Amino acid sequence: MRARGLRNLRAVLAPVASGMCVMAATAAVLVPALGHETEPAGPAGPVRHGASAPAAPHRAPRPAATPAAAKCTARNAAESLRPSSDDGAAVSRIKEKGQLVVGVDQNTYRWGYRDPATGKLEGFDIDLVWAIARDILGPDPDVVFKAVPTAQRVPALQRHAVDMVVRTMTINCARKAQVAFSTAYFQAGQQVLAPKASKIKAFDDSLRGKRVCTAAGSTGESELRARRHGASVLTVPNQLDCLVRLQLGEADAVVTDNALAAAQAAQDPTVELKGGPFTDEPYGVAMNQDDTDLVRRVNKVLDDYRDGGSDSPWMRAYRTWLRADLPGISGPPSPEYSD
Repeated sequence: MRARGLRNLRAVLAPVASGMCVMAATAAVLVPALGHETEPAGPAGPVRHGASAPAAPHRAPRPAATPAAAKCTARNAAESLRPSSDDGAAVSRIKEKGQLVVGVDQNTYRWGYRDPATGKLEGFDIDLVWAIARDILGPDPDVVFKAVPTAQRVPALQRHAVDMVVRTMTINCARKAQVAFSTAYFQAGQQVLAPKASKIKAFDDSLRGKRVCTAAGSTGESELRARRHGASVLTVPNQLDCLVRLQLGEADAVVTDNALAAAQAAQDPTVELKGGPFTDEPYGVAMNQDDTDLVRRVNKVLDDYRDGGSDSPWMRAYRTWLRADLPGISGPPSPEYSD
């Protein structure tokens, strides 16, 4: 075991090897310290203004593909509805209740994580949430963050437990059959993370006989189920669980988005990315399929977020959160529209 690396990881984030139960305990500890108001919502209520609570476990039935999803291909999967600032039913609903409820991660360093020094949720995804919330609700918006495990993102949207999910969620045709997406706000790719001393070279036959960890419901799991390369697959609720399993010697490698893997490597200098990305993973903001006006509104926010070249809000967030681990990115992906 890399005891030192594990201690450092726990100093940065609450470990989630036990999944949702640990996240609930984390929220319960931090909420009183921050003085945030909570309200009941199942086993653990949502928490306003920067604290977070897990969405209740639920697996909704997988619906039949919608007409838009039926036309989806790998080539046009990242297309979304054209931006609009009009208030439709979904935006009006959010304004009437006076708060935006967002599914996020609180355990992914640089993207959505709780800063131990401040107790606040921070990261690239969290900055985007605040930009969306300010556009819809004004300069001091009421935001409820719900910590949603990877496999629960779609069910949470389908039952309207959250208004949207901003959680390094890849846009693909299978998911577009179930939820709606904004245009892409980041471009990543699946990659292998393993100890520096490991003989694993990439997503290839060097994985044979190895234990490979990935998050349940992730695109990494889909890739491993399709092409194991002789590995055994271990699934966990959240990607950070895989780094803990790696440090405990319970896994030999991790398959996840390179953006997330780079953040994990930043937390533990004994691991590194192996080989190169072997998929395209455009991240989008996910919403309920019925909330088309909200999709258009988020796309309008993303247009503003990208605007400004090197001084755009997107580039400022990139320099703050991601450039140290993912250098060389010159700008966000260009939006693609279906109408």
